[in-house]
Amino acid sequence: MLSIKLVAIFAFLVCSSALPHERTLQNNPVLTADEDADLTVPELITKYGYPVEEHQVTTSDGYILTIHRIPHGKDSTTVSDKVVFLQHGLLSSSADWIITGTTHGLGYILADEGYDVWMGNARGNHMSRNHTTLDPDNDSEFWQFSWHEIGAIDVPTMIDHVLEVTGQTSLYHIGHSQGTTSFYVMTSIHPEYNAKIKAHFSLAPIAYMNHMTSPLMHILAFWSGPLDVLAKLIGINEFLPNNEFMAMVGDVLCADDDITQFLCTNALFAICGFSPDEMNATILPVLTGHTPAGSSVNQVMHYAQEINSGAFRQFDYGLANLDKYGSLTPPPYQLDLITAPIYLLYSHNDWMSAEVDVVKLCENLGDACQAKFLIADGEFNHLDYLFGIRAPELVYNKVISLMARH
Repeated sequence: MLSIKLVAIFAFLVCSSALPHERTLQNNPVLTADEDADLTVPELITKYGYPVEEHQVTTSDGYILTIHRIPHGKDSTTVSDKVVFLQHGLLSSSADWIITGTTHGLGYILADEGYDVWMGNARGNHMSRNHTTLDPDNDSEFWQFSWHEIGAIDVPTMIDHVLEVTGQTSLYHIGHSQGTTSFYVMTSIHPEYNAKIKAHFSLAPIAYMNHMTSPLMHILAFWSGPLDVLAKLIGINEFLPNNEFMAMVGDVLCADDDITQFLCTNALFAICGFSPDEMNATILPVLTGHTPAGSSVNQVMHYAQEINSGAFRQFDYGLANLDKYGSLTPPPYQLDLITAPIYLLYSHNDWMSAEVDVVKLCENLGDACQAKFLIADGEFNHLDYLFGIRAPELVYNKVISLMARH
């Protein structure tokens, strides 16, 4: 049986070249409390002078999802007919689009640019941790979903609600990480939704994953120990890595630095990494107050399956595949059915979205892949699209410029 320490060391050996163990954040501040860490998304948006609405929708299988809306900018009273839907990544929530503040949060920036901004929350995160009949704390059935269900059910349900409320027939869609994966799922298995998308923008696209470098994802993908041990490390139904495991990850994988250790014991940063030069350490108390926001173990394991298979396909149920799909292997997502215009933004230092996998994705999307853009900063990482100091300069300005074409 592998010990917790050996697991962490294995992660180090698998991917040591990608780790920031020789770099530290400069001018480390003391991690003091910040009231924004305890405010809800509507409370945060209101505090900074923007209008906000909270909507709830119920999916066909009973999950109750929360959507947040910023209908216009701070200095406007007019709701635009330019509607944009933002979908968060793994372990994240709608808070990701605003917690970096009014000058850096994409939700605020788009609102001030004249967009009607809607921010979704997938099933299982703490804002959509509710169901019409199932109790997430007591019913394991609640957690029997991966990002397939998020793309097949949640995102279409939220988009339909947004279009109904706004009276529009189509919208812009921006996804980060899993928010891109769920978009490809939706538009491939529900091709009719392509017509509802003016253009989609993938920030750190994830479909194919067998070239990714995240050490913790490698552990999960190549785990050969007993499954009950793995369950104790990461959770049985809900993805909740235990404290001892995360502390060991920090000790083995990260520099001997307060801020770096602090980040490495956060499950999201331990999986995705971070760029010291892009991390504004002053937002850490707020960021870690909202992140990680929760997910199912199956969401994480579905990505682990993608690493092993090298394919982009539905969840692998093992021997149950024959009953589930009528075949021994899960069916692939038919990317050739996607026709909505797609723009891919990727970076060299992304632990989760490797350049070779992004290129393969673009090729398999065919004409739907309008263009792919490599972020100019070679150190830009997976979470810098949300929390990076230069995200507005390197990413958001490009996206807004491209949106104006559609």
